Amino acid sequence: MGKKIIKITALFLVLLFSILMLKTISQYTSLEKNIGFLAFKQQVVNNPYWMAFFYIHIFSITLCLLAGLTQFSSRFLDENRDLHKIIGKIYVYNILIINVPACFVLGLFSNGGMIGITGFLIQDVLWAYFTIAAVLFIKKGNISKHRTYMILSYAVTTTAITFRIVKNLFYNEARHDYELFYGLNVWAALFINLLTAYLILRKDLLLPGKFNSGKENIQAKKRNQKK
Repeated sequence: MGKKIIKITALFLVLLFSILMLKTISQYTSLEKNIGFLAFKQQVVNNPYWMAFFYIHIFSITLCLLAGLTQFSSRFLDENRDLHKIIGKIYVYNILIINVPACFVLGLFSNGGMIGITGFLIQDVLWAYFTIAAVLFIKKGNISKHRTYMILSYAVTTTAITFRIVKNLFYNEARHDYELFYGLNVWAALFINLLTAYLILRKDLLLPGKFNSGKENIQAKKRNQKK
């Protein structure tokens, strides 16, 4: 019961922060160049390529968050397999075709100096790797590995949320250097999310029959269907 409450609470928080991010993102529909985050990027706001990637990223990332949120419910998966596949494809295409290339360009001009740039580029590489691995494993019929890498992929997806939570909780303009704090926060968000994913996966691995080989699951289902 306790685990179920924690899971529901976590899903609710991700949904809540996704909605709040959507509200934040809505300010950019005005296309003004001196609002929100853009106020700190005046050196590149007149670069049409950077601005194009910026708008592509911010207007698609919330869809990524919400699409990924639906993929980890056992009930949803059991009752909506076809919809699960459709939403999964939207999530994967969104990341690999839209956001990974966009975030690579944005990462090269990241705040936080080399600390921030390196952190964002590593996030981008991990994001692509985890997502591609999840796709390859489900094509091989390995549900267990697919789920593992989808959890890791979503952990990177939600670093945007963790980044903002840490910033809102700990950043003090009078006490912290903005560039240094920003760069360290990039790494902190990635570390927190990957650690959380590791703990979730480790906990699942300790539950007998809950997280066994995906190939065994598929083979068992095929045997049952033949009977």
